[in-house]
Amino acid sequence: MAIDRTPVLKRCRSLGLTPAFLGISKESHRQAKRTNRKKSEYGIQLTEKQKAKFIYGLLEKQFRSYYDRAKKMEGITGENLLILLERRIDNVVFRLGLANTRRQARQIVRHGHIAVNGKRLDIPSALVKAGDVVSVMEGSRSKEYFKGMAETLAGKTVPAWLVQDAENLGGKVDRYPTREEIDVPIEEHLIVELYSK
Repeated sequence: MAIDRTPVLKRCRSLGLTPAFLGISKESHRQAKRTNRKKSEYGIQLTEKQKAKFIYGLLEKQFRSYYDRAKKMEGITGENLLILLERRIDNVVFRLGLANTRRQARQIVRHGHIAVNGKRLDIPSALVKAGDVVSVMEGSRSKEYFKGMAETLAGKTVPAWLVQDAENLGGKVDRYPTREEIDVPIEEHLIVELYSK
């Protein structure tokens, strides 16, 4: 499996992102190189696509397949794309506060610590449906990482489309998110324009 090993803060700087969107509390004090060159329309669209891929931790092939799927769905393609990305199980684990970053959430899922509707799920790209219950596996709760997590979860706020269950280390997908509830700084219509060429 291909992995993007670019240093996170360096990538955030080049894309003009705040590391907080990735769940990272560190800040880079280096200044981005100033160029007086104006970005072309293509360059702006490409940057938006790279932002989305970087935030959700996807490579080109997988991202393109999400776009193709979003195009076939009813409604606005750009919004459908973001909703599909939000529904990924690794993103839901991150949004519920079970992980500090999406990369960490991906690893937690990959190592088999997460269950959906009581069944173990170790595929980070699996999409959750409305009504699905996401929780930490019974056998994993004794692990050092999950000990005392219930107290820290109780203070965290989750998006309106998720219902947190801090006691049982998990939550429920109440419904699908709307575009207004997705707080990522992406102009999805530029991604659609890029792929439509």
